[in-house]
Amino acid sequence: MLLAVNIGNTNIRFGLFSENVCKVSWIINTKPMKTSDELLVLFSSMYEKYALKSDIITKIVLGSVVPNLTQNVALTLQKLHNIEPKIVDRNTKSEVEHTSNQMGTDLYANAVSAHYLYPGNKIVVDFGTALTLITLDEKGLILGVIIAPGIVTSLNSLIGNTAQLTEIEFKKPKSVLGMDTISCMQSGIVYGFIGMIEGLIERIKHDQQKDFFVLSTGGLGDIYAPLTDKINVNDKLHTLKGLNLLYSLEK
Repeated sequence: MLLAVNIGNTNIRFGLFSENVCKVSWIINTKPMKTSDELLVLFSSMYEKYALKSDIITKIVLGSVVPNLTQNVALTLQKLHNIEPKIVDRNTKSEVEHTSNQMGTDLYANAVSAHYLYPGNKIVVDFGTALTLITLDEKGLILGVIIAPGIVTSLNSLIGNTAQLTEIEFKKPKSVLGMDTISCMQSGIVYGFIGMIEGLIERIKHDQQKDFFVLSTGGLGDIYAPLTDKINVNDKLHTLKGLNLLYSLEK
């Protein structure tokens, strides 16, 4: 089986693939930064939780946007499995075409997954630490990217810079107009971001004069995708599927 590992600024997501199907997935938090010994304990405990034997993993692919963690995670996985992980990035060969020397591995993996799994022109909305939208045409040419402040990042900034606002639960409020502090904030953070995402999707379509199939992924996709008809598919494993594909393409 292949273990795909996506290192993000907030979480590390793992997925165990067999014949391109993700059988199980889990997440650990990347903050604060952890030592190799701490990572070893964390990884081992997650294997125990899901009753996984380390010897069933014969291949490992790693994608990262956190350089300080990349080698630590790679070395920890090598200790656990005696397998050197294949580290992929925007330079890993695929049919997806781009001209950027700055594109994050997560964005590239999102584009690769969209290109190989869905037809036509695509937009991938990633509800990560940053909110990103990457667009590509039916041939795999990346048309451009939008990066905006992430939802949790924005909420933490709002709470941290105001004296009387508190943490809230991420859920759809009963009404667009709130009647107390919590429901007012929920409306702003939920409907405010939905409005921005819908507006950006429509602006992309107008700018490119094309229709797009829209996918979403990331930690909060399950909350936001059902609230709009602009997103066609939500898949929290979309980025991991891209890493799995990049491993196969690199062979």
